[in-house]
Amino acid sequence: MIPGGGQPNMQQILQQAQKMQQDLARAQQELAETEVDGQAGGGLVKATVTGSGELRGLVIDPKAVDPEDTETLADLIVAAVQAANDNAQQLQQAKLGPLAQGLGGMPGLGF
Repeated sequence: MIPGGGQPNMQQILQQAQKMQQDLARAQQELAETEVDGQAGGGLVKATVTGSGELRGLVIDPKAVDPEDTETLADLIVAAVQAANDNAQQLQQAKLGPLAQGLGGMPGLGF
């Protein structure tokens, strides 16, 4: 509802929506280009992912490699990737959260 009971200005609403769409696309591009890290085993295994969650790198310290215990190494890899993905989700919330909140401010859309 518009204060004063007037009709929403459709041109203005469309311009706001287009700007928000452009801002969202720009934020998604930034996320795809930004890398975050996660680690496990006190830094024996490090994973790098983009802000959009794409695995870009994995570094394994030779001290973590025990041919007799590959299960522990696998667990460390999974933990490092999960930590990196957690960091990527935090980055996504930081970048995209304010844009999503902006949807509530669009008059006439009932958000």
